[in-house]
Amino acid sequence: MMRIRVGLAVVLLCFLGLGDARALEIRTGLLRVDYPSLLPISRFDERPDDLGLAGAVLANEDNQTTGGFLGMEFSVEEVVTTQEDAAAALDGLIAKGIGLVVVMAKADDLLSLADRVGDDALLLNALARDTALRDDQCRSNILHVAPSQAMMADAVAQFALWKQWRRWFLISGSNPEDRALGEVYRRSATKFGARIVEDREFEDTGGSRRTDTGHVLVQRQIPTFTQDAAEHDVVIAADASDVFGLFLPFHTWEPRPVMGSGGLRPVTFHAAHEAWGATQFQRRFERLATRYVREEDYQAWLALRVIGEAVIRTNSNDPAVLRDYMLSEAFELAAFKGRPVNFRDWNGQLRQPILLTDSKITVSVSPQEGYLHQRSTLDTLGLDQPESACTAFQQ
Repeated sequence: MMRIRVGLAVVLLCFLGLGDARALEIRTGLLRVDYPSLLPISRFDERPDDLGLAGAVLANEDNQTTGGFLGMEFSVEEVVTTQEDAAAALDGLIAKGIGLVVVMAKADDLLSLADRVGDDALLLNALARDTALRDDQCRSNILHVAPSQAMMADAVAQFALWKQWRRWFLISGSNPEDRALGEVYRRSATKFGARIVEDREFEDTGGSRRTDTGHVLVQRQIPTFTQDAAEHDVVIAADASDVFGLFLPFHTWEPRPVMGSGGLRPVTFHAAHEAWGATQFQRRFERLATRYVREEDYQAWLALRVIGEAVIRTNSNDPAVLRDYMLSEAFELAAFKGRPVNFRDWNGQLRQPILLTDSKITVSVSPQEGYLHQRSTLDTLGLDQPESACTAFQQ
């Protein structure tokens, strides 16, 4: 009888993977490319040294919690590098046999890295939001966990239209990324039926934003800049450079709500979000990192959880097998946003709700009620399949 019981125990351990010396090893990488930048407007927004890395550690723990029972061993190698050394850093990960890499880099560098590795690796974009990456500049070896700027702008537009704020005063920055974001908001206005009654550009004169744009100067500059605008319901800020958007609320000439890069902002996640089980996630992250979660942390966590979910469902560590499963209708993942997330198989973008926050509470979540779609209401955010020029994912 004892032999039978021992035998059953061994069988059970092997079934769970606990007694199998040939455990499935899943080695992943996180490549974060750091760029020179000015100090943020607020000291609350100073960049932590472990930005994104902390989210990766938490995701690896989550993956191992489930995978360990199935005989899987998850690990993540984190690499922080500069723009000049990014290619060599990725080569180093590939040389170690790591073919699943979460990348936190700007669009041009992400594309360069993707073209460099080709079929040798699957990259998960956890930072770059340029819509072109999901459009004519898409790559078949990049899946986008970070939402596009088009998705973020559409989230803002849907809420504005739901509030009947149809007349927009659009203020864009003067830097190229600001102008690109302004164009995204113009597209959203056309898409959802808003009318841009005034379109102005706020010039970035350089310098230290924290010291040069103090409250005294802003109280004089912003009201004058926004004076004599056409009658409008809401101010939409397109400030990707983080120069003026946060100063717009309470300083505009007319008392109007501000949305976009200031006031009510679209985010993937934020530290005040508590619905749909997010409180547990927040507390686990805070115990690990001893700070509040940032969007970059969440996006790194989500990217590695995408990998973990695909590995657990397929029992494979082959990037090609995992990619096919991630893009299939069978894939879905809980993400603390009220509904499962999954990928668009035509351009590799992760469908996901977008939170709207004033930095203290989650004011709303887009897609808004009443915006329908034949496939998924999440496809009302960002490029829909007929709008996308991406061909890399076509069979």
